[in-house]
Amino acid sequence: MTTAKSLTQAELASAAQKLRRFRLQDGKLHCELQFGSFVAAFGFLSSLALIAERMNHHPEIYNVYNRVTLTLWTHDANGLTALDFQLAEAAEGLLDAMHS
Repeated sequence: MTTAKSLTQAELASAAQKLRRFRLQDGKLHCELQFGSFVAAFGFLSSLALIAERMNHHPEIYNVYNRVTLTLWTHDANGLTALDFQLAEAAEGLLDAMHS
């Protein structure tokens, strides 16, 4: 069980401004991505899975062919925590590396 606490509205607003691909939706961080192929989408997810496992923080993931949807939310805290934003930033870093 995590000891992380949900972020305040001010903290959420500040942290969300740093993200380019994720948006706040229904109290969660949400991101929809499209890749050039299934292999590219799955490669991204494989890399993200390793990061999520190291962080012990696992997103909701949906993958249909070349489309990936990520939803981040800390169940134990019943809200968004700093850990959600750290994982979102890691996902954006992976995406940046794939496109450079």
